[in-house]
Amino acid sequence: MITVDMTKAKAIAHEQRRQARSAEFAPLDIKATIPAEAEAAEAERQAIRDKYAAMQTGMDAATTPEELKEMMP
Repeated sequence: MITVDMTKAKAIAHEQRRQARSAEFAPLDIKATIPAEAEAAEAERQAIRDKYAAMQTGMDAATTPEELKEMMP
């Protein structure tokens, strides 16, 4: 039987979550510097922050590898 070290699995999942979040933020980082688009870009950035904050909370609460895998970005 294979056992999964949930601490290490969560660390890997969080790293993948951070990478996915950074990829979503990249185009908005540029838009945030353009005055005409800054407000809309910040609203989009907040939506991304909220999405990944919920994902992080779920990953921290996961007790099985299956639960963790379901939350992966």
